[in-house]
Amino acid sequence: MAGIKGKVVVITGASSGIGEATARLLARQGAHVVLGARRTDKLEELTKAITAEGGSARYRQLDVTRREDMEAFVEFALGAFGRVDVIINNAGVMPLSKLDALKVDEWNRMIDVNIRGVLHGIAAGLPLMKKQGSGQFINLSSIGGHAVSPTAAVYCATKFAVMAISEGLRQEVGGDIRVTVISPGVTTSELADTISDPLARDTMKEFRRIAIPADAIARAIAYSIEQPDDVDVSEIIVRPTASPY
Repeated sequence: MAGIKGKVVVITGASSGIGEATARLLARQGAHVVLGARRTDKLEELTKAITAEGGSARYRQLDVTRREDMEAFVEFALGAFGRVDVIINNAGVMPLSKLDALKVDEWNRMIDVNIRGVLHGIAAGLPLMKKQGSGQFINLSSIGGHAVSPTAAVYCATKFAVMAISEGLRQEVGGDIRVTVISPGVTTSELADTISDPLARDTMKEFRRIAIPADAIARAIAYSIEQPDDVDVSEIIVRPTASPY
């Protein structure tokens, strides 16, 4: 199934930012989008907007840190459309702080969402895709998965992990399932709202002055999906032209 039209695309973290922009774009291009996040009010609003424009969308509440939630989410998509062609593991959090602040609860939250969330998406989708003989995982890393900066050690570690998991998956699945990593630079999103540390929050506020819109990342995701089945776009980095990182 080359192209986007008719594909069933599951998106985590779909209630805002990159997830929302991706859902809107892919639906306009003819995909059936299945949207998951914790905030069902946002998902309902987005689903109504997509269907009002003639698109195809469903939604379900989702906590990616719970494996059973992710499995039920994929089953929901399968029940609605009969197959799952793409799983976009997009959910993420970014509560930055220096290590000596000892915000251990925030470290654990990043590990749970940014790493376990991706693994749960893979665990839920891989058996189905192997049975279908086709499919694609798109995992959201970050420029933080390529370089480490102060206040971001744990966040960057989680995004390095996404890179490693994705490459391992790509090597293991062979020729039927595609694996893509998208690494956004600073992008308009709600991620910065999760920063509780004052120093890190102020630093990020300044850094985000050059942020690119979320639909720039959505276009990169769409590009990776629309390639012929024998073409795997393994990694894309998308950053502001003015970014020094």
